[in-house]
Amino acid sequence: MPFARILSFLLLINLVFTFSTHAGNMSNPKPGKVKKATIQWLTFEEAVAKSKKEPRKIFIDVYTDWCGWCRKMEKSTFTDPTIADYVNKNFYAVRLDAEGETPITVNGKIYKYNEANRSHELAFALLQGQLSFPTTVYLDENLKMISPVPGYLDVKTFRNIITYFGENHYKKVTFAQFTSGQKPTGK
Repeated sequence: MPFARILSFLLLINLVFTFSTHAGNMSNPKPGKVKKATIQWLTFEEAVAKSKKEPRKIFIDVYTDWCGWCRKMEKSTFTDPTIADYVNKNFYAVRLDAEGETPITVNGKIYKYNEANRSHELAFALLQGQLSFPTTVYLDENLKMISPVPGYLDVKTFRNIITYFGENHYKKVTFAQFTSGQKPTGK
């Protein structure tokens, strides 16, 4: 009798193991084909409209098609699952082609491509006339400029920056203090 119980127990364990293995395969049909988190990009108008209904900061990737560092940041930094998850939870994300010709309307003002500057008027305004690519721009929940941050940002640096702005550390400490773990200076 004890042998029959042991055999039944082993068969049960085998059945559970087999089921859990196949159940796992059903949710991930092909190894290596796991869907990664991606940033949910919006148009500028969509981000503004969403922010009016559910206030969040807006993160804007200002890029150009010819910019190699922009493409590198798009393929490495912005595809990192932890970055995508954090951005999607804390920001409305916008990709803005600095040389795009599609008009963008914000609060009744229409921004267009400006031939004299060879850039989109909205990109020119957000970058405060300093056309450098890539540049990430951060707006608060009221669409007020927090800061533009020029240059390519790797995953670690970008994570520090979005956390610094996303969690309002910028209101209490400098970025250098934040990244070094220093306490606020009685400001």
